[in-house]
Amino acid sequence: MTAITLHRSPVVLPVGSPAIRDGAVAVSSNRIVAVGSHDDLSAEFGESTGFKRVEWSGTLTPGLVNAHTHLQYSDMAAVGQGRYSGFEDWSRSFQAAYLAPHDWAESAASGAQQAARTGTTALADIVTDRAAGRALHDAGLHGITFWEVFNWKAARWRAEGRETVEAEIDRIPTPPVVGLSPHAVYSLDTDVLHDLVAWSAEQGLRQHIHAAEAASEDDFTRTGSGTLAEQWRRYGHADLQLLSGGGSGLGAIAYLDSVGALAPTTHLAHGIYVDADDRALLRRRGVTVALCPRSNAVIGLEPPPVAAYLTEHSPLAVGTDSLSSSPSLNLLEDVAALHRLARTQGYRGSGLHERLLEAATLGGARALGQNRGSRTPGAAPGGTGALGVLEPGAAADFAVFATASPDPRDALAELVETGTTPTTATYVDGEPLWLAAVADGKENSHV
Repeated sequence: MTAITLHRSPVVLPVGSPAIRDGAVAVSSNRIVAVGSHDDLSAEFGESTGFKRVEWSGTLTPGLVNAHTHLQYSDMAAVGQGRYSGFEDWSRSFQAAYLAPHDWAESAASGAQQAARTGTTALADIVTDRAAGRALHDAGLHGITFWEVFNWKAARWRAEGRETVEAEIDRIPTPPVVGLSPHAVYSLDTDVLHDLVAWSAEQGLRQHIHAAEAASEDDFTRTGSGTLAEQWRRYGHADLQLLSGGGSGLGAIAYLDSVGALAPTTHLAHGIYVDADDRALLRRRGVTVALCPRSNAVIGLEPPPVAAYLTEHSPLAVGTDSLSSSPSLNLLEDVAALHRLARTQGYRGSGLHERLLEAATLGGARALGQNRGSRTPGAAPGGTGALGVLEPGAAADFAVFATASPDPRDALAELVETGTTPTTATYVDGEPLWLAAVADGKENSHV
């Protein structure tokens, strides 16, 4: 075993196991080797060769896992600072900004830095530009870079679709892992979705899909009508199979299931406009939903049914979405928004703080197939351990937050309810990815 570094903190929140007062995490190379009380781990490792101790203030947690974002849109923050009356209204502003000149690589790199500075160590990053596809790799972050497939119709897809998309995916550097993101039910022909699902399975790629984000998606897939359908007709897409054929007779979630898109290797973003049958179907298929409440509020959408998801024990993750629809890439701010929504919607179940922190860590890792025991596409490459949890064998990915109280219950409540606790440090594979500057302008002394 290589030398041990013991990271000590007044509060350690391992996720999936009880909180630890005056706890510590023992790290060797890029893995966690032990988690426990500081005294116990000091006794176990303190005399080992090359032993090093790092003292932190506040709370140490697993690295946060942002299960839905688009880092390349980080320079479109002006759009995300607006307020809109609905999906169609926001999409017009997005399109206008998107068509302006951009350095997508620089924009994505900026977003990666912003995410790391708020405790995020892994992301589901959706990209449409090959240069932006380098962001996670170049920043040293974990997760999956999903190539987004958008605006393909059946005839063109049959002629050149697979070859075009495969070429783009091959250009995305690894690590981390590469995945496929069929954009949404309204931007791809049914035949294309069918083929993408089959191809993903053949290639061993995970999928990520925007779903039930717009209220009019159901009308679009069911009858080829509604405000979203009319907008797409105005954009010149009346020949989409769902629009020209009068819909499928199925709501958006059932439609995705009909093309085989709902599986444990797929996770969805948003999941706002879903009823009990939709949620039950998602659970049966093993699909995790990444909730992005602040983005939904900016766009002018209804809030996601957080209380229902929690009550029904649906698998959940948390995403920020991009700066084109969200005020920041700080995942804890979305956790705090979910806490407020859950209480407003009447959720009174026990362990809410624990469940929401889990959604932002282990829940995201499960969505990406990078949790302990995962045998599905998306498993972390190169010997990297599981993400989203502090336990022996997991990746040494963690964050330290400057919580006020040494009491684990109070520290957890602060993290989950406020969303504003400063980040002290972000570590990936046992190495500091970002460290807060101290008052005199120097970095923390242990680096």
